[in-house]
Amino acid sequence: MNALHFTLPPALKHRRFVLFWLSMMISTAGSQMQLWALFWHLRTLSDQPIVVSGIGLARFLPILILSLIGGLVADIYSRRKVMFISQVTMMAISAVFGFLTIFNLIQVWHMYVLTAIQAAALAFDMPARQALVPNLVPREDLPSAFSLNSMSFNIGSVVGPALSGLVIASMGQSWTYFIDAISFGAVIISLFMIGDVHQDINPVVRRQGINWEAIIEGVAFIRSQPIILSSMILDFFATFFSSANTLLPFIAKDVLHVGAQAYGWLSAAQPVGAVGVGLIFSQSTKIRKQGLLMLWSVVVFGVATIIFGLSTSFWLTLLSLAVIGGADAVSTILRSTIRQMVTPDTMRGRMVSINQIFFMGGPQLGEIEAGAVAQALGTPMAIITGGLGCILAVIWIGKKWPALPAYSGEDAKPV
Repeated sequence: MNALHFTLPPALKHRRFVLFWLSMMISTAGSQMQLWALFWHLRTLSDQPIVVSGIGLARFLPILILSLIGGLVADIYSRRKVMFISQVTMMAISAVFGFLTIFNLIQVWHMYVLTAIQAAALAFDMPARQALVPNLVPREDLPSAFSLNSMSFNIGSVVGPALSGLVIASMGQSWTYFIDAISFGAVIISLFMIGDVHQDINPVVRRQGINWEAIIEGVAFIRSQPIILSSMILDFFATFFSSANTLLPFIAKDVLHVGAQAYGWLSAAQPVGAVGVGLIFSQSTKIRKQGLLMLWSVVVFGVATIIFGLSTSFWLTLLSLAVIGGADAVSTILRSTIRQMVTPDTMRGRMVSINQIFFMGGPQLGEIEAGAVAQALGTPMAIITGGLGCILAVIWIGKKWPALPAYSGEDAKPV
């Protein structure tokens, strides 16, 4: 009977975190709806996989160029104010997407440029956002907050893609962008309601401002933490090889022969699996053999990707995508908790920014790779070979950094 007893997660006892958490769930739903609608929109403008997958490059290059600066900004300036500026910027870009679409002016190059501007804002937003969470709850409630954040992201990722198909079919493509713009307002309002947030700022770094020495200090910190470094590299290669989200419209149209609404359900399958895993993990008080569990979860991720590529059945594809999402959630929850717990507040923005390069770089560059392989060998083969590459990456990383499979969790101590 104890297994059925649920209590209020500790992090939800803190009003400011609740406001932030709910607003991010709403914003994530809007952003995910816009993202999957963007893939579908590109597919309607071009039948070339490389054109659709090329949006990944537009999303990644600004992250690559600006992320380290964005992380340092989150460490020396108010993270709340940095988020406010970035959220307003992304809101404006989504509105421009909508107006260009509703007046039938939008072209592929518009979508690339606007996506790049939005990604530049995200390069500053993400480090500030993730580093802000430990400033909203006491240390003992951080694991609860990280777990809820993961669930919030995945719930938004369930609602958003499902809505994308429904909105496109019933209201038109332009409304996916307008609704996304409105969703940013939830975060902006919550930032006003939260008020001033205390954060530890290194006075020396603050006086120096934006400088390479402070950025290099963040890189040196990551290099001194083998568990964090190896998990970042694992994340990069796994998502590089198994990133085929931009190919889903081609699977939906050309392999499964389904329309926009069914495409929306396929888009939501991965976060549905992730939410299910998040619910299970939220009831766990002790997770043993965390490193080995992380590696095995990525293996399952790769195997499910292969099944996704082989499938010609809507229901098998839906199931394989759900397993992909669940396996990814396991490694994501473990990585996020460990990294934030062992990183001092004065370094969190830079740590997140470095992780952002791996986190965003793998999927975005992987989408380019998947599009190129799909162009040459066909969409299913691009997905299947990606799953195989993911499994090989796990084997290599497990041997290269034996501390990762040996990691149990007890050594995640504050610094």
